[in-house]
Amino acid sequence: MRLADVMKEDYIFSDLKAREKQGVLAELVSDISPKLERLDGGSVLSALLEREKLGTTGIGHGVAIPHGKVKGLSEIKVFFGRSKKGVDFNSMDRMPVYIFFLIVAPENSAAAHLKILASISHLLKNQELRTRLMKAEDPSDIYRIITEADRKNGLV
Repeated sequence: MRLADVMKEDYIFSDLKAREKQGVLAELVSDISPKLERLDGGSVLSALLEREKLGTTGIGHGVAIPHGKVKGLSEIKVFFGRSKKGVDFNSMDRMPVYIFFLIVAPENSAAAHLKILASISHLLKNQELRTRLMKAEDPSDIYRIITEADRKNGLV
C-alpha cells in the first residue's frame, strides 16, 4: 500500500487556522467529515482526542501525525493539513506544529495502520521534504511532493 492508495488531492488542507491542539483537530475533522462515508465527525474527533490522551502525536520538527481507529470506516484514509502560523500541539520537542498527517483507520486494521504511520514518520524525517511542503503553493503541489517522495522511498 502506498500513500497514493489512501490519500487524494482533495484530502489536503493547506491553510489551517486553529492555533491549539483541540482546535486544529476539530478543524481537520470538520474539513474531512464530508469524505468519511457518512461517519459522525464527533466520533472521529473523540477517537483522535482519546489517542492524544495516551501521548502526543506531535513527533517533533514541526510535524504531528494524529491518528485514530473509527468504527464504521471501511478503509484507511490519510489527510494532510498545513498551518502557516504553527499550532501549540504539545509536541515532543515543545515546538509548534506546521505539518499534519491525519490517519483514520477501521477498527480492525492494526497492521496496515501502523505501517502507514511508520512510513509517514520516516518520510517526514527529511528536512528538505518538510521545507518543500511548507513552501508549496497549493494542494496539488503538496500532493505531488508527497506522492513523489513516497514513490522514491518505496516505504508504504
